Amino acid sequence: MAFLQMEINSAALKETTCVRLLLPEVKAGEKVKTLWLLHGLSDDGSAWMRYSAVERYAQEYGLAVVMPAAGRSWYTDTAYGKKYFTFISEELPAKLSRIFCSYSPLREDNLVAGLSMGGYGACKLALSRPEKYSFCISLSGSLDVTRKGRAYDLDEWRSIFGFGIQSAEDLAGGEHDLFALAARGKDLPYFYLWCGTEDSLVFVNRDFDAHLSALGTEHVLVTSEGDHSWKWWDMHLQNALAFGRDKNLL
Repeated sequence: MAFLQMEINSAALKETTCVRLLLPEVKAGEKVKTLWLLHGLSDDGSAWMRYSAVERYAQEYGLAVVMPAAGRSWYTDTAYGKKYFTFISEELPAKLSRIFCSYSPLREDNLVAGLSMGGYGACKLALSRPEKYSFCISLSGSLDVTRKGRAYDLDEWRSIFGFGIQSAEDLAGGEHDLFALAARGKDLPYFYLWCGTEDSLVFVNRDFDAHLSALGTEHVLVTSEGDHSWKWWDMHLQNALAFGRDKNLL
């Protein structure tokens, strides 16, 4: 297993950005499955390598792992001009296809996961581009950007989702609303949701679980002891990957 830090120039971001990768050793011509692994709001692309045992899990499952940096963007083509959604869903896979011969763009060879804001990003990618991913993992996902009943910084929300919005609830029903995307989606990947019972986000995860159930979308919600911290994310990434293996999703 090799760990790489790759500096690439991105047209979507209009800057050079760092992408961290774990790449397994393979035979010539062999393709590998890729885990797109997204960080949370207060972290960056280095977080998974610093705070979890993701390299050990990648070795166990023979996965390549891609860990991009997305700032506080909510994995969105932001109103302030940096197109993080386009970068991760379109530009970066195309670049990897040209750089690493073992990368496969096939749906069955790609899964996406993330924690907190990254859980939202993983679900957004899976719901908006279901042809690209076979399995989606959200850990403590912050799954409702309409922010009903929760405080938020409106100026930051406007800079990300649109300068014209008057409140977070203006996002309901649009391209950033996971509940709306799920209702419109077809041929969706399998969703694995985990949230700790001591995490305030457990309520929105239960709401999203009920929504997916009503839509008949294949998924599972696991709730168990845990709060919003790395102790639990590391543990449940491992559990989610084991679940995916048992379901023949990776």
